Amino acid sequence: MNLSPRSLRAWSQTHEGKKLIRYTAASGITTAVSLAAVAGFYGLRIISSVILATLAGNVVGMIPAYNLNRRWTWHKAGRSSLRREVAPFLSMSILGIAFSQLGAIYARHEVRTHHWSHLANTGLVASANLLCFAVFWVLKLIVFNRIFHVETLAMMDEHLSEEEAAN
Repeated sequence: MNLSPRSLRAWSQTHEGKKLIRYTAASGITTAVSLAAVAGFYGLRIISSVILATLAGNVVGMIPAYNLNRRWTWHKAGRSSLRREVAPFLSMSILGIAFSQLGAIYARHEVRTHHWSHLANTGLVASANLLCFAVFWVLKLIVFNRIFHVETLAMMDEHLSEEEAAN
């Protein structure tokens, strides 16, 4: 695979390239929302439990995650299908949150074991959460792409250059 700047730029103009860029941007936005919520809940001592702060922060991030991915990444409009869209999204999100709870358990152990500042503990809690969600990123991309994949070949072709369309 050629990874030259020219080939990467050309790939970024394809349907799949644009979709991956939008998915990455949506993930960045929702990760920032979740991390801010986790750090805010725990760091400001709104929720003193590492596990509950991680859970609450990640639930907060689910709302923009669904909407951004559905509408912006996969260009879906109209009513959501409970069976084909919402349920699989919630399932994957719940799995991600469950996995993040493993990170929260580790962070709680470290917080209880060491006598670091609350600021350092907050950084550890947020970092553990970020690491856990990074593990799920590619898996969610694959699953969400199947859930929201509705684009026809004609819609894909609109992203092709004239040269690519001719081939």
